[in-house]
Amino acid sequence: MALTIGVDIGGTKIAAGVVDEDGRIVEHLLRPTPARDPERVAESIGEVVKELAKDREIEAVGLGAAGFVDETRALVRFAPNLAWREEPLQRKVSHLVGLPVVVENDANAMAWGEARFGAGRGESHLVCVTVGTGIGGGIVFDGALYRGRWGMGAELGHMQLVPEGRLCGCGNLGCWEQYASGNALVIEAREIAEADPGRAATLLEIAGGKPELIEGSAVTEAARRGDSAALAAFSAMADWLAQGLCDLAAILDPGCFILGGGVSTAADLWIDQVRDGFTANLTGRGHRPAADIRLAELGASAGLVGAADLARIR
Repeated sequence: MALTIGVDIGGTKIAAGVVDEDGRIVEHLLRPTPARDPERVAESIGEVVKELAKDREIEAVGLGAAGFVDETRALVRFAPNLAWREEPLQRKVSHLVGLPVVVENDANAMAWGEARFGAGRGESHLVCVTVGTGIGGGIVFDGALYRGRWGMGAELGHMQLVPEGRLCGCGNLGCWEQYASGNALVIEAREIAEADPGRAATLLEIAGGKPELIEGSAVTEAARRGDSAALAAFSAMADWLAQGLCDLAAILDPGCFILGGGVSTAADLWIDQVRDGFTANLTGRGHRPAADIRLAELGASAGLVGAADLARIR
């Protein structure tokens, strides 16, 4: 059976695994990411690939990189959480491991993993939205990964939905991820707790009494305990998620949306509202099929599995 290695490179960890043709992980390893040193990142990737490849026939290696990957799937032009600027990652890693290497954006790799082996099986047109610290995305059209002319398509979190809105890390104002991400959830909860502490009693208790110390885990815990401010923060996030999905449906008309990322672990607190909001605000509602909204199935392994499969079909 043909084996490839997938590597998911984030700002804090490198996750790598040997993956078979059915998307099953045969062996899995984790390493910390030396994020400030591009040479050490490449070396760490090489080390983990060599360890996994020992005594195995490996066809190729797929790297899921958290950054802008060029149209040749070789160069990382920019990464917000790693010291990559015009980084020739494919060449470096291929030289170190002696195998063909493909580089792909990590959210694209996740979308491909879900399309092939997860919640998107059988769908030829889908959009994957990762709701974490920010918002990432990947698009599969006609059964193929859509990358755009320069390889930088599907940066969904940076649709500008609010004119003169919140400042985004990308430098623009009003991006979707400033209203519908994990960071947005925390911002909303802090603002409510600051303005109306009585409404956020449980939330503030968990956070030590200070709105500025509220984190995502506290918002989730407080919401499960019925805290009004925490529930309102989730409701605001869900409304913005639904609005963004409606806009994407108007442009792309996918068969389904797949929602993943860290915030999806609390999906029971917001998924129904997202589905209802999408149905209520979809352009042409009542006169067109509505995309299904599903939760991702592969969890943290989706990017690794997707990168390995993209290396197989390079």
